[in-house]
Amino acid sequence: QVQLVESGGGLVQAGGSLRLSCAASGSIVGINTMGWHRQAPGKQRELVAAISTGGRTHYADSVRGRFTISRDNAKNTVYLQMNSLQPEDTAVYYCNAVGARWGQRLDYWGQGTQVTVSS
Repeated sequence: QVQLVESGGGLVQAGGSLRLSCAASGSIVGINTMGWHRQAPGKQRELVAAISTGGRTHYADSVRGRFTISRDNAKNTVYLQMNSLQPEDTAVYYCNAVGARWGQRLDYWGQGTQVTVSS
């Protein structure tokens, strides 16, 4: 099992910044990609950003240029720096870790952290 613990959510005014952190622990062998998803009320969960062990990144079009995902492999931690936040960024943000071990797909989720952006 892998445990993902998120931190850094909160309330911020439009135009402000927040930094989310997600620390992974447990049986992390085989985990390669870590990322952030978000779910706003009444909407489906969507991928925000992801980063591979090698540092390759992917961003949703809606956050590209404003959000930056990074990873500290030594600490098994992934970060999401969110700048120029807008009210439409309001959502619960979930950390996700995926990979494979012994032919079995691994897919773990954190408990979520609330990000609220006021106008």
